[in-house]
Amino acid sequence: MTKHPLAAAAALAVLAVAPAACAAPLATGSTVAAEQTSPEMSDLLAYVQNHASTGFVVIQDGKVLIDKTWPAPTDAGMFSAFVYGRAADGELLEDVASQQKSFVSILVAAAIDKGLLDINKPVSDYLGQGWSKASPEQEAAIKVIDVLNMSSGLNEQFGYVAPSGTVFFYNTPVYAMTKAIVAAAAHQPLEALTRDWLTGPTGMTNTEWRQRPAALASVGNATGLVTTPHDVARFGEMVLHDGVAADGTRVVSSEQLHALFNRASTNPAYGRLWWLNGGAYTMRAAGARRDGQLIEAAPADLVGALGAFDRRLYVVPSRKLVVVRTGAATNETDFDQQLWLRLMKVIG
Repeated sequence: MTKHPLAAAAALAVLAVAPAACAAPLATGSTVAAEQTSPEMSDLLAYVQNHASTGFVVIQDGKVLIDKTWPAPTDAGMFSAFVYGRAADGELLEDVASQQKSFVSILVAAAIDKGLLDINKPVSDYLGQGWSKASPEQEAAIKVIDVLNMSSGLNEQFGYVAPSGTVFFYNTPVYAMTKAIVAAAAHQPLEALTRDWLTGPTGMTNTEWRQRPAALASVGNATGLVTTPHDVARFGEMVLHDGVAADGTRVVSSEQLHALFNRASTNPAYGRLWWLNGGAYTMRAAGARRDGQLIEAAPADLVGALGAFDRRLYVVPSRKLVVVRTGAATNETDFDQQLWLRLMKVIG
């Protein structure tokens, strides 16, 4: 597999940042850096606010440029099912949908660091035989890495469609098995792993797994990751700073972090449960192929944790940048592109 820029040249820029620099203070109110109140900033904020956003955080080189929150939209349909009240600082606690996949990828990387998990082994080594509806021979060929790359060869009903590792299919029900895999490998509940390996060391005090309402659990992924914009930003800062948390604690090794951004052979816009910019073509969740990188207006080394309702975490090593957007669906077919056209005018 070809390495993503984060794992190559751009990694030098990440490693040049001292671990202490990642302790960027996050405000508790709605703030914008005084020197950034420009027409370009106003246009960016108006665009984000007018598209059903509840939170927007931009941190560059350890400095908070934007930290804004807005009330939850009142006419956002299913959005209310993703809201779990408020944190102590007033931020909405939201189920960030498929962004959870990228958080789980860090748990997988940590399990590899601890010698508990080998992603080149069959899934059945961890879950036992019969976890899918494929034949025993077909199932035995499905490795953990295939699930991480969305190339298991299974459909959403776990039926066999293609040989593993040959076709990209964004498959949330099969992805959900990753949570069971890492828990089985560590012989601990997912909630304990998440607390001990990720949220505790990273200072993500408002992040936890919650059982989803029946209407959401029916999609094949019964637990949602409930968190806040500030906690997502702390997660992004840890990724930006090569796996090191704000207090200097190493959450995941540099080697295993970078491996998450190796491009899948079936889709250069996808790694191990992360979306990747800079590829020759893109296959999005719907499955259609489009020439060009994931977000044309964004830097090529961007990596993203993307979820339904346009939940976004972008990490851009070359710009020392972390961007978080939470909220309801924007109803824009090119939200990422329009956001980055405006954001690039602000960050230069």
